[in-house]
Amino acid sequence: MNKNFTFAINSISFDENYQPKDNTRITTNFANLARGDSRQSNLRNALRMIDNSFNSLANWDNPKGDRYSLELEIISVDMDIEGSGEAFPSIEILKTNILDRQTNERIEGIVGNNFSSYVRDYDFSVLLLDHNKDQPKFSIPDNFGELHGKLFKHFVNSEAYKQNFKKPPVICLSVSDNKVYSQTENQHPVLGVEYQPNESSLTEQYFKKMGLQVRYFMPPNSVAPLAFYFFGDLLNDYTNLELISTISTMETFQKIYRPEIYNANAVAGKRYQPNLKNADHSLTQIVYDREERSRLAIEQGKFAEENFIKPYQNVLEQWSANYA
Repeated sequence: MNKNFTFAINSISFDENYQPKDNTRITTNFANLARGDSRQSNLRNALRMIDNSFNSLANWDNPKGDRYSLELEIISVDMDIEGSGEAFPSIEILKTNILDRQTNERIEGIVGNNFSSYVRDYDFSVLLLDHNKDQPKFSIPDNFGELHGKLFKHFVNSEAYKQNFKKPPVICLSVSDNKVYSQTENQHPVLGVEYQPNESSLTEQYFKKMGLQVRYFMPPNSVAPLAFYFFGDLLNDYTNLELISTISTMETFQKIYRPEIYNANAVAGKRYQPNLKNADHSLTQIVYDREERSRLAIEQGKFAEENFIKPYQNVLEQWSANYA
């Protein structure tokens, strides 16, 4: 499989004229915004929020708060397993590029940020649900996330990745509402105050199989910590501007999708438990259908099962067993 296992990388600009491609996971954050009657105002407002957040954090030598603007690229990764030319849409991530209006320089940002995967949909919305159906106690299937983790690591180590991106990915997610986070004494000028969870989550374990560590930070001007998944050394491998590009982009999405947590009217304290039923929050002027997103995750998981997991089951199992 290694010999014939290839990745094709494509990109499309995420701007106010963005139209999701046919094979885009429609539960993806940016694709969800680009639908319906409010699509263009959604996109325009989200991009304005991102730029405002970026300039607020990158405030040195930026007296008017308008020095920087972000360009976003949606990166789609297709896998061709048997050299047949029939590609399966495996991963979708987001890449940031920073425009410095003062120097007219375009600075490469971070790749990753948002993370979408049909196989992850299958694992969580099909395999995990089927495994626990009619069971008295919740449990996790054997080797849960193993294949997905190996596929992701194989992609990050591939020539296709290395030819397109200079640094390893950083993925930024929301915190879990079933964990308690405690503030530490550690503080970073851009990432902010670090928090530590009281226990590991299934998401943490899943991303660990992808080779990723996690740390939780609440940036300046934020009201709740974010989860940063990364390879290597998050604090030293990336510049301040690179980190700000991820924070401003992903916190904006979280304000839209998780306003109860990230657009709350009270700031997280020393001991913090996120609450998706928190009524004390503000809404953005951006339309988002959370219920539809949950329903579509199951449909997309079944798509992965029918078009990837089942047709290539023997090949995938053999490859996974031999993957170092």
